Amino acid sequence: MQTCRRPVSSSMVQCCLQSTQPVAAARLPYRVKVSAGKRYAWCACGHSKKQPFCDGSHKSKAPSIPPLRFTPDKDRTVMLCACKQTKGAPYCDGSHFKVIFQDLMKSIKGVFK
Repeated sequence: MQTCRRPVSSSMVQCCLQSTQPVAAARLPYRVKVSAGKRYAWCACGHSKKQPFCDGSHKSKAPSIPPLRFTPDKDRTVMLCACKQTKGAPYCDGSHFKVIFQDLMKSIKGVFK
């Protein structure tokens, strides 16, 4: 076995560590009270530590996935997507059921390998 040693630039490492696809922050949506007229920034990349809202993590971890900004028209409680697969961002559309099912199938297949 031969080991290849070559210098790695920090830009190469940074490039390899950045996401081009969103990661699921959680399997179930976040129930959040939103206020009419207030601006929110929903985390679309999944890396934020302040889910379901953006904390700027996308700038270093997923620069190609900016947050989705929205302003509710009335005070209400909403379900904001956490799996980041919704077609109606930022709101949950039930896509997490597909994500949960896919995870379940992967774990079942792993048992029978």
